[in-house]
Amino acid sequence: MTSAEKFMEYPHVDRCIGGVAHFDDAPQWIYQHDNPYLHGVYAPTTEEIHAENLPVIGELPADLVGAYFRNGPNPVFESKNRYHPFDGDGMLRGVYFKDGKVSYTNRWVDTEAYAQEAQEGLSVSPGVMGPFDYEISQFGIKDTSNTDVFLFAGDVMSLWYNAGHPYRLDPESLETKGHYYLDGRDQLRLSAHSKVDWSTGELLFFDYGDEPPYMTFGIADPTGKLKHEVAIDLPGPRLPHDIGFTTNYAILHDLPFFHDMNVLRNHGYRVLTFYKDIPTRFGILPRYGKGSDIRWFECEPCYILHVTNSWEEGDWVVMDGCRSTNPMPDAQPGEGELAHMLAYMRLEANNYRWRFNLRTGEVREGDIDNTLNTEFNKSNPVFHGVKSRYAYHQRIPLLHEGGHTLRFNGLVKYDNDTGQSWQWDYGAGVFGSEAVYAPKPGADRSSGEDDGYVITMITDSNTWTSECLVFDATDIEQGPVCRVQLPHRVPYGFHAAWARGEDLYPEA
Repeated sequence: MTSAEKFMEYPHVDRCIGGVAHFDDAPQWIYQHDNPYLHGVYAPTTEEIHAENLPVIGELPADLVGAYFRNGPNPVFESKNRYHPFDGDGMLRGVYFKDGKVSYTNRWVDTEAYAQEAQEGLSVSPGVMGPFDYEISQFGIKDTSNTDVFLFAGDVMSLWYNAGHPYRLDPESLETKGHYYLDGRDQLRLSAHSKVDWSTGELLFFDYGDEPPYMTFGIADPTGKLKHEVAIDLPGPRLPHDIGFTTNYAILHDLPFFHDMNVLRNHGYRVLTFYKDIPTRFGILPRYGKGSDIRWFECEPCYILHVTNSWEEGDWVVMDGCRSTNPMPDAQPGEGELAHMLAYMRLEANNYRWRFNLRTGEVREGDIDNTLNTEFNKSNPVFHGVKSRYAYHQRIPLLHEGGHTLRFNGLVKYDNDTGQSWQWDYGAGVFGSEAVYAPKPGADRSSGEDDGYVITMITDSNTWTSECLVFDATDIEQGPVCRVQLPHRVPYGFHAAWARGEDLYPEA
């Protein structure tokens, strides 16, 4: 019996106290809290389902073959303390395109924490906001594996935001197979946003922690066997979220947004501070170099969640991504004990470019666009590591625009060379997911960089229905070329990935 089968069926409800939502597939307990990340578009679903031959509005492209995977929080039990979206049990959702038809599957990631809570019949983790009574739980803050997702070595890999233990899932059924062990590596932990280089099939990974070495960087071959790993010398524990890579280098991040180790050791919790007087540092390391080979470049203080792409131009290494100069906005009056969590989740960032000269040590940096608040930025994976031009971001309303919580209200395509952008508004009360770029079958670097499709999920809070949208990447302003109607409401989530048909169905 799987962990999911051990859970008791939730009581269904047909209304929300306070009138926040109207649907019947969310657990009763979510209505007992004022936490907005448990209501409306964020409310968890309760069923694992598989559905074939989904209805399609518009014309489904005949050459669209592969799967859109998306991860995100989907809590099973009422949180014992204050709920944070990082605490929500990971649930993967897959939309599969094959033979002119579309199917859908969703499954919880069967983590150790998920299994233990199934046995206990309640949530026992203190959660990332505490208080931290670890002796009650075997696993302390639970690794929910709810953050990142990608296909590697024939399996789906699911990872957690805070350098957790990755899980392997069957790419078609999404059944959890267990932890993802890299052959030859002793350490299990991997950070979310480790990267698969489609040109080599290699996994470029990093992890970090509270004890030396505070960061490591490594590479696994396409079969999952460790090829290389080195320790990275940092002045203390950090919270890097992503890395960049080029044909010959990895770009590692030392960001001035980290926690006080004295508070952690003495009181058991993290107090994050953005140190505006400490430069941001980027370390450029040859892919198979020693830790001592890293070269650090100092930039303006900032925090970075997600890198779009990186490449080499002669003596220069270029990195595009989204930059935040205010990773911990001020808490707002009246938000009570959730104020700091709500502030942290209100993401403020813009499209940005950094350039590093490996010969002279010169740094050049600046805005690609400073007019839009965008993040969850993706680009064509075929071009990762080499020069690229286009990126696909989610538009995020700021607090004064009604952005009380993190949500995506529009898709933005950027020409990162010119700063020009094109937008598609999801509509009033409609919220999107991270969009992925899906290249056409057989596409390579000689193909047009944007001659493919952009795919996302949306949930309409007016009807509590969800769809998967497919856009022609060359013209997102025309709107989706087709809409796939999903069999149930899909809550807000974190990251998504595209699996090519030739990787997912190699026998076809």
